[in-house]
Amino acid sequence: MFNNLLFTAAAENVKEMSIGDAAITAVFGYSVVFAGLVILMILLYCTGAYFKSKDAKEKAAADAAKAAAQKAAPAEKSPEAKTELPLAPGSAGHVKLFDVPDKEAAMIMAIVADKMQKPLNELHFISIKEVK
Repeated sequence: MFNNLLFTAAAENVKEMSIGDAAITAVFGYSVVFAGLVILMILLYCTGAYFKSKDAKEKAAADAAKAAAQKAAPAEKSPEAKTELPLAPGSAGHVKLFDVPDKEAAMIMAIVADKMQKPLNELHFISIKEVK
């Protein structure tokens, strides 16, 4: 009973909308939603740009600190420090040999490179030890 009374009171206050009024209301509603989406898109774009620039500044500061540390590092080395000989192009450094002559070590490295089907300069041998 109470619901019927409210419905009739509300129905008396509602006026009929023409097609033109409905079209204007729809266009206005769509434009408000579209404007809200554009504002949200701009806000997200600006937030992303802010954080990208912040990351770029932090990366630049870290790179500058790293470069300064690298420049300072050679000055800190004492002349007593052992200097490494420059490696030949394609060399993988020094190989420690334990009870193996140089000729046999070279043969072993060549066999391993052949079995793996890789060039010898792409392999890194740390040590070669004879198993007795």
